[in-house]
Amino acid sequence: MTLDQLRIFVAVAEREHLTQAANALNMTQSATSAAVAALEARHNVKLFDRLGRRIALTSAGKSFLGEAKAVLARAFAAEQALADLAGLKIGALTVAASQTVGNYWLPPRLNRFAGLYPGVSIKFTIGNTTEVAALAAEGEIDLGFVEGEVDEPSLAIRPIDEDELIVVAAPGQAVAPDGLNKEWLMQAPWVAREKGSGTRAVFEAALRDFGVETSNRNIVLELPSNEAVRAAVESGCGLAAMSRLVVSASIKAGSLVALPLALPRRQFYVLRHKERYESLAARAFLDVAENFTSSIR
Repeated sequence: MTLDQLRIFVAVAEREHLTQAANALNMTQSATSAAVAALEARHNVKLFDRLGRRIALTSAGKSFLGEAKAVLARAFAAEQALADLAGLKIGALTVAASQTVGNYWLPPRLNRFAGLYPGVSIKFTIGNTTEVAALAAEGEIDLGFVEGEVDEPSLAIRPIDEDELIVVAAPGQAVAPDGLNKEWLMQAPWVAREKGSGTRAVFEAALRDFGVETSNRNIVLELPSNEAVRAAVESGCGLAAMSRLVVSASIKAGSLVALPLALPRRQFYVLRHKERYESLAARAFLDVAENFTSSIR
């Protein structure tokens, strides 16, 4: 059994699709299939069921997947330890971030780090808060950055910066004459991010403080990205709570206006698996991120 065979098995298992795994690994489908077949033959175990054009993990395959990921994680940690001996002249850093952090807060910090340590390769993934926390909990990333609170015992979690949520609407969007009271907040048409979004979770917690339960909110559109939400609100579909980082340019351009609803500031958090090796690259990136001065504020 080789590490390459394990990497191929994990790629196929996660996608349950040979072609997609082969594309992700930059291999031919035949070579990918042959590696899986060799692993099965060597140990006389069936890891996948072939179901027409698709494949599915067998019970043995499901059991082996966790072990394979653990071995690969340990191998990666060993590589990181060796890279540390080179003093950041070489190395790798895997980072995942939720959308607001990943699209607006993190890129200039990644750029600064890349300029300081050009020999360190960076793999960067964007998801929502729930997805990033899952990657960190599975030990698949060095660092995760999210805007929603995470409760996961396997993770070391700490605040790294603050953000401001504001409610925005297109110019002329109707506002109750007596202000944004409880009844109006329930009746207003809202454009919301998907469940699992940190922005959505933080805003709904703030609404509960105003006496508005999640089930009472009038959500007219649910969209999977900040950019889609912003575009929908600019077109007059409804209101949304968004990070000032996301909407500052639109407010300046006049395509959005901020409404007078005071929301508490929220935290950005950094996540790291407690048992994953903390590489020199990860420590150096945190130093860059924490000491970065942004001109966006």
